[in-house]
Amino acid sequence: MGKDVIIACDFDSAEKTFAFLDKFTGRKPFVKIGMELYYAEGPSIVKEIKKRGHKIFLDLKLHDIPNTVKKSMAVLSRLDVDMTNLHAAGTKRMMAAAIEGLTREDGTRPMLIAVTQLTSTDEETMKADLLINEPIDKVVMHYAHNAMEAGLDGVVCSPLEAGKVHDTCGKNFVTVTPGVRFADGDIGDQKRVMTPAEAKKIGSDYIVVGRPITAAEDPVAAYERCVREFCD
Repeated sequence: MGKDVIIACDFDSAEKTFAFLDKFTGRKPFVKIGMELYYAEGPSIVKEIKKRGHKIFLDLKLHDIPNTVKKSMAVLSRLDVDMTNLHAAGTKRMMAAAIEGLTREDGTRPMLIAVTQLTSTDEETMKADLLINEPIDKVVMHYAHNAMEAGLDGVVCSPLEAGKVHDTCGKNFVTVTPGVRFADGDIGDQKRVMTPAEAKKIGSDYIVVGRPITAAEDPVAAYERCVREFCD
């Protein structure tokens, strides 16, 4: 499995998205379509970006009763995305149902990964709001192990957790990590960040990078820099 850089296309319209993607006349980057863009434009934006030759991570974070998630994943599987996700908190039963729904008649399916704990959730919030009193590191690894047992391909995690996830679930269990910034860049509202080179060293398989590329003066150059630091 090769490493790759995924650009978070956190735009609120197709117009802004394509104005950004049109800058990439050479290599077609792997892109993430999140809730903002998907809810603004619907499935058509996925189909058009796929038609342009991009790999797609559809980041909708499903979390519902198993049957609803199964049926929803069956719909998403028809969009021919390369990766999608759900919340591990939905239980192993829900995750297994998601795999069942996502798998097409020919046995193929997109990669499916689980969110363990959102990066906005720290241990204090987890205890006060969710009444989860275990240490957050233990919770993240437990959720990752549940995802592996349910048949998922990996998890979204902090780059600081990627190595431990591999220790817990094996080197083939995929880690997709946001919170990556250049060493000379603004960390924005991220509290725990790593550079692409550090994320590579610690064992991340995919890094998700947003503003350091999308808000850069030269987005293509910023993307190529990420690829050099993380993939080469």
